[in-house]
Amino acid sequence: MTDPIADFLTRLRNAIMANHKVVELPASNVKKEMTKILKDKGYILNYKFVDDGLQGVIKIALKYHPESKISAIKNLKRVSKPGLRKYCGAAELPRVLNGLGIAILSTSQGVMTDKEARQKHVGGEILCYVY
Repeated sequence: MTDPIADFLTRLRNAIMANHKVVELPASNVKKEMTKILKDKGYILNYKFVDDGLQGVIKIALKYHPESKISAIKNLKRVSKPGLRKYCGAAELPRVLNGLGIAILSTSQGVMTDKEARQKHVGGEILCYVY
C-alpha cells in the first residue's frame, strides 16, 4: 500500500456512505493519533485499539444525528499525498471552512490540529481536512 492515510480516510468515508455503525481499520501510530483527534473534536463516538499480534486494528464507532441519521463528518479530504507533499509554516496554517472544520497536521511535536499548531507556533505536513 502506497498511502495508508488515504486508505484510512477512504475506509471511513465508505463506512459513512453505507451508514455503518462501526468500521475496522489496520492500525499505525499516525492513524491512532488521528483517531484520537477525531474523538476529541466530536467527529466519532468512540474508538478501540485491538492488538491482534500483528499491526493491530482500530475499531471506530461512527457518530450520526439521532433523528436525521446524518453523519457528524461531512467530508474527509487528503491534502498531502505521497506524490506531492504539502507543508506549511506556523504563519500560513490553513483555516478549514473559516474555522468550522479542522486540518490534521503532522508536526515535529506530534500529530495535532491546526488550532493546536497555531497555539504552539509550529508548522508541518498537512495530512487532511475534516468537516
